[in-house]
Amino acid sequence: MVSIITVNYNGLDDTCEMIDSFLLNETYPFEIIVVDNGSQPSQAEKFRQYYAIDPQVKVVQNINNGFAGGNNAGLNVASGDYLFFINNDTLIKEPVLEALVRRMECDPQRNGGVSPMLKFAACPDILQYAGFTPLSSLTLRNASIGFMQQDGPRFRTPCETASLHGAAMMVSRQALQDAGPMSEIYFLFYEELDWSAQLRKAGYRLWYEPAAVVYHKESMTAQRDTPLREFYMSRARMLFARRNLSGINQTLSCLYIGLIAT
Repeated sequence: MVSIITVNYNGLDDTCEMIDSFLLNETYPFEIIVVDNGSQPSQAEKFRQYYAIDPQVKVVQNINNGFAGGNNAGLNVASGDYLFFINNDTLIKEPVLEALVRRMECDPQRNGGVSPMLKFAACPDILQYAGFTPLSSLTLRNASIGFMQQDGPRFRTPCETASLHGAAMMVSRQALQDAGPMSEIYFLFYEELDWSAQLRKAGYRLWYEPAAVVYHKESMTAQRDTPLREFYMSRARMLFARRNLSGINQTLSCLYIGLIAT
């Protein structure tokens, strides 16, 4: 079985649309765990009321301790062999879980995580993610393969990826136990990149699986250079460098982030 974990923060309508899309389209055995991450006012009781007759949906009330903290709170009640972490502003139009589980079970001792193809919900033929390039050891930046490109045959081949995508990522329970849960020190950004690094350090391979498609409502034209976003992004890169780099690479990366990028 798959435990689907999603974090809700004042996003009742989006979260319900995501849940409903799974209840309508998904055929593989699953449960959905909604973590209300400190919504003001709390929305946990509304989820319980809306899905009172559906035993597949569980609701967890949590404080707002960030993306990783919310997902980790969901782990406490998850019973699946696989954990599928998915943003609340996503939806599916056809089953996705079987294709993701099949990819994991091709080599269950080595395959630790998989992300589906991600498309923009507002423009469903345009890709957001078809795998990630490796992070630069200096700038700690990467690129999303296929970003803003039209879906086509060249993106339809499963392949290993440097990192999973935080909007939709499945890991096995065994990989979770070996690598540990997502670190909660980041609060925003780089949680999934750090976790991907920990999974690889534990000896696991990470995959992109185009047979499963998730649609993401994230704006294609959202402003990305707001002061608050840049603060948390720079902070996350500095933390990532200190946790995952060593020697001269760590020194150069921290100098670049702290002096040049800032």
